[in-house]
Amino acid sequence: GGRGLLGEGSCHDPHCLPQMMELLGCLPPLLFLALACGLDQLLYAMFSIIRHHSFVEYSFRSSHHLEVKVGGSSMLARLLRSTVGALNTSSQMVMESTNLQCLPEPHGMTRREYLVGSLPLGILVLLCLMQVYAFRLRRAIAAFYFPKREKKRVLFLYNKMLRQRLAFIALQRKRIVRRARRRQGLETPLAERCYRWCPFLRRFLRRRCMLCGLPETRRSQACPAPACCTVYCQPCWGDLGQVCFACSPGEGGLLSGDSESGEDYVL
Repeated sequence: GGRGLLGEGSCHDPHCLPQMMELLGCLPPLLFLALACGLDQLLYAMFSIIRHHSFVEYSFRSSHHLEVKVGGSSMLARLLRSTVGALNTSSQMVMESTNLQCLPEPHGMTRREYLVGSLPLGILVLLCLMQVYAFRLRRAIAAFYFPKREKKRVLFLYNKMLRQRLAFIALQRKRIVRRARRRQGLETPLAERCYRWCPFLRRFLRRRCMLCGLPETRRSQACPAPACCTVYCQPCWGDLGQVCFACSPGEGGLLSGDSESGEDYVL
């Protein structure tokens, strides 16, 4: 009952480590893609600012008017007017110039282009994640062609997990018994005295579960014995059969098998 004592949060799949290594291998291309996209946005913004704020327009206007007037009504005056009159000129010049041809013309990438550029990397990450399920298909294929062998394998793993669970629970009970024996040989710690006689300090002196070491919560279960200050979390209390082995270590006949060899058990 309660939470699994075999460590459900840890990764026991043999394909988990290769999968993590392959995902870490996808990290450099992902960082390079993010850097390239960020650099593209930076260059686009910089060139857009240059184009909008560096535009210069030059305008030059000039006019020219030359007129020679010859007065008089004599024949010489008329001759001069007809000869010099060709020199009378009038011109007007307007010249405009800009640096538009020298300015950059940035073109930003669209969302579609970003998605197309990120699609290969996304497919690569998806393949790394789906690789575990592809490896599990090998067991399904083998079970389809060899059902008896698959049944033996499942029964072996099931019995192994049951043995590990029972051995782990027994080991934890022995640890509680040993800790209780050590505490009986020592005086009551100052923290426990303060917790027992100063209720207002209980918010700061949080006790921990004797079995798993989690901090005390509202759902934690304290030992019913008044002289015992042992605290268990709700799942551990259920796994131990609602029996405190710190103050009643003789329960379950564990004292006869109490030895330090249980500490060497590794899941």
